[in-house]
Amino acid sequence: MPKHGHSERLDDAARAAWLYYVAQNTQDEIAEKLGISRQSAQRLVALATQERLVKFRLDHPIARCLALAERLKDRYGLDFCEVTPADPSSDDPALGIAEVTAAEMERALSVESPIVMALGTGREIKGAVEQMPPMNCPHHKVVSLVGTLAPDGSASFNDVIMRMGDATQAPHYPMAVPVVAFSHEERDVLCAQVPIQRNITLAQCADITFVGIGELDDEPPLLTDGFITQKELDDLIAAGGAGEIVGWAYDDQGALISGETNDRVASVPLDQPAERPIIGVARGPKKLRAIRGALAGRWITGLITDETTAEALAG
Repeated sequence: MPKHGHSERLDDAARAAWLYYVAQNTQDEIAEKLGISRQSAQRLVALATQERLVKFRLDHPIARCLALAERLKDRYGLDFCEVTPADPSSDDPALGIAEVTAAEMERALSVESPIVMALGTGREIKGAVEQMPPMNCPHHKVVSLVGTLAPDGSASFNDVIMRMGDATQAPHYPMAVPVVAFSHEERDVLCAQVPIQRNITLAQCADITFVGIGELDDEPPLLTDGFITQKELDDLIAAGGAGEIVGWAYDDQGALISGETNDRVASVPLDQPAERPIIGVARGPKKLRAIRGALAGRWITGLITDETTAEALAG
């Protein structure tokens, strides 16, 4: 077995052992939570013992991450949470969480029944899609939540829908509109086009959605990627903007900012509170305020982050 495959197997074994020995779950409950058969759950617990991961405590670094994930789920009413080990010296926003997100995407697309997966954009989601293994999923659909065009009409650098389509061989549906239109009227005209309307409807019915969570600070991606101007950013911040998801800006309570660039965002409108599984993917101190706002406003039902960020959110 390849080394990375063995490592992932040990991670699964550690997770099952933590649920069994620490959280006192039955093997049936473990099977349900991990989406596996009872026999597989039993084998994973046995493997954890065989590999000496279990002594008087779980002898595996993922144990602390599992405990933090449970705390976040309880505190914020999340249905799903994954916490990865952190590297405080790295400024890479996708470090660690990209691999975990890719694994969750792969898990979702591994089912036989057709599903629709919706994707936001950003460096974290881009990093995850780049980690996706080749798959053959012509029975699934992948749809973009956000416009794929930069202000100059070129393809957005962090657009992921084409990459995901190539990796999975699934039919994929881009949003051929800018992230932020020049005017409210232009946004309405663009989004009224029949193909765009169909994609919006498809995205709003997605079985699972993955989104990045963007900060609104001195140099947020919306500004550095050219989607908004410095004045528009200043106005958003003055209006209490804390973060954004697929371009929709919100405050510390997760409430949409009235007016401003939100009047011109061409992204798919999201339910608030989220009524379908929406997994937010973000890490790092610059993202804390934005993540807290997304959690407060119930924009997301799940979170993938690292242990340093999780500690701050749980404190």
